[in-house]
Amino acid sequence: MGRTILPTNEAEALYGHALEIIEKADAVKDIIGRFKKEPAGELLLGASTIPGTYLLPPVMATFRKKYPLISFQIIIADSKEIVEKVLAHDLLMGIIGSKLNNVQITYTTLAEDELIVVASPSFVHKTSISSRELSTLPFVLREEGSGTRTEIERIFSDKGIGMDSLKTVGFFGSTDAIKQAVKAGMGLSILSRLSVRDELKYKILKEIRVTDLQMKRNFYLITHKKRTLPSAYLLFLNHLLSESKPS
Repeated sequence: MGRTILPTNEAEALYGHALEIIEKADAVKDIIGRFKKEPAGELLLGASTIPGTYLLPPVMATFRKKYPLISFQIIIADSKEIVEKVLAHDLLMGIIGSKLNNVQITYTTLAEDELIVVASPSFVHKTSISSRELSTLPFVLREEGSGTRTEIERIFSDKGIGMDSLKTVGFFGSTDAIKQAVKAGMGLSILSRLSVRDELKYKILKEIRVTDLQMKRNFYLITHKKRTLPSAYLLFLNHLLSESKPS
């Protein structure tokens, strides 16, 4: 249809069977590959911004030391888009920061994260505020669809705080853009502690503790319930789970 290709009803019916055939052909290659002395291949992974930027790289580095012939390609997008790619069979595995309701997806908890309020040291002199005071200060936030934004909405809803009560002055499509806006004094934000670890250490940003609100969330590994993971993916899955265990 013009420049758009749409599947016919016959194609829709055949699609699932075609995937099974391709998967079985890949499984044959995978079985033969197991007879090699050293595992090899490429992993195509999806990740939302925080796990993709701050959680995955050190895990990938230790995995590559064990399996140097396995390479990576990482697609970073918001949590909603990664889930959609797994559902569409474009990705076999993803790591995201929010649990979305979908019965076709398997969620495995990897690690816990904490969301914190941060500000430029010169912007706010307080070191702690109440949840009620949040609405009196300007905020910059992630866009809808990001795992961080989804978790903030969930936590605020549980506390009876409406997102519309915040004095939001801007939305940004990346954590780095938000950090730059906060450093410039545009407002406060709520970010993963993992993502501002260096800024807090070197006092570029400061944490504003919310006295009556704890903002915890999990990172999840997601797979499609109907897909079988090849051996290279299984090796990485086991490595990821073992590296993510609390010490």
